[in-house]
Amino acid sequence: MSEPTEKSPQDAGNSTRIVAGQAAPKRPLGLKIGIAAAVLALVGGGAAVASAVNSTNSGTAPAAEAAPAGNPAAELKLGYFGNVTHAPALVGVSQGHIAGELGDTKLSTQVFNAGPAAIEALNAGAIDATYIGPNPAINSFVKSQGESIHIIAGAAAGGAQLVVKPEINSAADLKGKTLASPQLGGTQDVALRAWLSAQGYKTNVDGSGDVAINPTENAQTLKLFQDGKLDGAWLPEPWASRLVLTAGAKVLVDEKDLRDGFLSGKPGEFPTTILIVNQKFAAEHPDTVKALLKGHAKSVDWLNGAAADEKARVINAALKEAAGAELKADVIDRSLKNIVFTVDPLAGTYQKLLADGVTAGTTKQADINGIFDLAALNEVTAGTTSAAGLGKE
Repeated sequence: MSEPTEKSPQDAGNSTRIVAGQAAPKRPLGLKIGIAAAVLALVGGGAAVASAVNSTNSGTAPAAEAAPAGNPAAELKLGYFGNVTHAPALVGVSQGHIAGELGDTKLSTQVFNAGPAAIEALNAGAIDATYIGPNPAINSFVKSQGESIHIIAGAAAGGAQLVVKPEINSAADLKGKTLASPQLGGTQDVALRAWLSAQGYKTNVDGSGDVAINPTENAQTLKLFQDGKLDGAWLPEPWASRLVLTAGAKVLVDEKDLRDGFLSGKPGEFPTTILIVNQKFAAEHPDTVKALLKGHAKSVDWLNGAAADEKARVINAALKEAAGAELKADVIDRSLKNIVFTVDPLAGTYQKLLADGVTAGTTKQADINGIFDLAALNEVTAGTTSAAGLGKE
């Protein structure tokens, strides 16, 4: 099978593909200029304005039994990534679970390749809700002083690893090496910087320090690693599996081994993908948000109940539409074994995630009380998902 690339597919079907920084030239490996300005945007004042994007109809989906009551939105603009860790979105869109619950509300989708770019689009009004990693969501909430987004559900836990060249055997071997992460301030970027700090290394957002970190688009990371220009990367699935299975990398750190469950109550699990919504949109269209959550919960249930081969087939077909190509069988199989699909955002971990962002230099210390609104999720699922004292449940 063909492999996903960061290029926009010739026929992306029903989604618009948005690549972080696509309007600017690619940053060569090791280039330092401009990164300091980027981090000022991350930790500073208001949200950046996203580049202009075009929404397209998500296509025909099964009709809902009844359209949402109240004040449904005319359109829901939903973002997600072409990653296996975003399988609830991939399945929810491609199988019609989300559109079917939205009734007469039009579903439009946009595909991103990293969290900070999706946050820019959300804050600029280009999308209304998005699947994303937790750290960009925290950063948006902090920058806006609690007025930008709410986390309304979890989507995936696990599925992130630090993979390196075979000759690197321990943290001690990383001094002077160059590693990559998907984007400055993204969830894997923060996890990498926080872990290196715990090993006694200093890293800086301009790429300097004891270990150089170069935020790089995932497909470029694969090529640079194959060319010997990177020593490793902290990546979400399927990219960690692609480096291991197609480029000869080995796992130095599996992030699940760092999570003892003390904060989440679930050993080995950590939030990788969550579902967030623009607060203004949620206040104006609560029934549309509830319909989105119904479709999301159906997708998670499907993922947890489907046979392995069927799950791989459906996700691969959705990846082809969203990212332009399918994954090899061994890559998708390894990826899915590393991920838990869950509507629980693991709220107990978020104070630690905030602290890691402060350590990484990509956010600032702040009060994140109110970041969660899980009331609609618990209504939809008849559940008791906890907000850990950080919002409604």
